[in-house]
Amino acid sequence: MTTFDEREESFEKKFAHDEETRFKARARRDKLLGLWAAEKLGLAGAAAEQYAKDLVSSEVDAPGDEGIFRKIRGDFDAKKVAQSDHQIHRVMDELMAVATAQIKEE
Repeated sequence: MTTFDEREESFEKKFAHDEETRFKARARRDKLLGLWAAEKLGLAGAAAEQYAKDLVSSEVDAPGDEGIFRKIRGDFDAKKVAQSDHQIHRVMDELMAVATAQIKEE
């Protein structure tokens, strides 16, 4: 194997690792976000855990931050929870940082 081939393989492995880390961090962020939203919706215990699991599942079905945001925004609007779009996006960003840090610590 040439040096170029070894370098290319190294970059491919790093890319795969980074993508896996991003996926895990997003799933963890979605769970933390679900628990946060559940609390705002007045859910606790098993109901809060189920809401968080449903949120993670909805992200898998329709990937992307905007889908998660729309689900939470709709649930908040239905229950008359006072949170602005900016506040929801801010919490999403904050929890992504927390989730990423947790994944890197493992």
